[in-house]
Amino acid sequence: MSEATPPTAATPVATAEKPVATATIKAILAQKIGMTQIYDAHGQAVPVTVLQAGPCPVTQVLTPEKHGYSAIQVAFGAVREKSLNKPQTGIFKKANVPAAKWLREFRTDKASSFQVGQALKVDVFAAGDYVDVFGISKGKGFAGAMKRHNFHGGPSTHGQSDRARAPGSSGSNTYPGRVFKGKKFPGHLGVERVTVQHMEVVQIVPEKDLMLVKGAVPGTLQSLITIWETVKRTKKRILRAPEPGKKEKKKEAAKAAPAAAAAKPKGGK
Repeated sequence: MSEATPPTAATPVATAEKPVATATIKAILAQKIGMTQIYDAHGQAVPVTVLQAGPCPVTQVLTPEKHGYSAIQVAFGAVREKSLNKPQTGIFKKANVPAAKWLREFRTDKASSFQVGQALKVDVFAAGDYVDVFGISKGKGFAGAMKRHNFHGGPSTHGQSDRARAPGSSGSNTYPGRVFKGKKFPGHLGVERVTVQHMEVVQIVPEKDLMLVKGAVPGTLQSLITIWETVKRTKKRILRAPEPGKKEKKKEAAKAAPAAAAAKPKGGK
């Protein structure tokens, strides 16, 4: 899908009475383009997901006084205006931004510092940042217990010719005489909100509004992805290789110690 670029009229203009808004948050809406791999400085192949991130114009500023909470509403994804209903069209006309496919809210305590028409862009992130990614997983239809709940299956011997992938006994007996609710059975799999935390941002391409994150992102191609600054603050574990020859030096020093003690005069001179 093509980029949704706000028109010139929607860009905040600095005046004597109304300065340009400079507030920003580390959050943005994106579309999943696909996966590829790039090579880092050490020549290692890094699997990455390419995301079309922003720009996301602010369509509404929500305040505690009027709405009960502080947040900003942003739009993303180009769409024909005729595809929207009248209430949706009214939101974009009031904000003076182009029609968009999605409207989402980002809660922030700095909502009052934003202006309608201000755009969130991908350059708020940088390579080396860590983000949390939200998406709707792929739909896989009706799935069995092994695929849906990771059951290991029954034994392949002892006459189990047609029950190898069956979920097994339901556990019901005279009491309670029924199956408890929530039992893991075959059923619909996928199409649910999935969060992947602490994903590394490998590269940012501001001129094309692209973000490359390490690893796989939930969702189908062209699906909506929400990106937010990670809530985890874990540090990478650094493995340091031992110095070459360190053990050999210790062995040589241990062997040389008795010889040095024997050569030393008893009087200490």
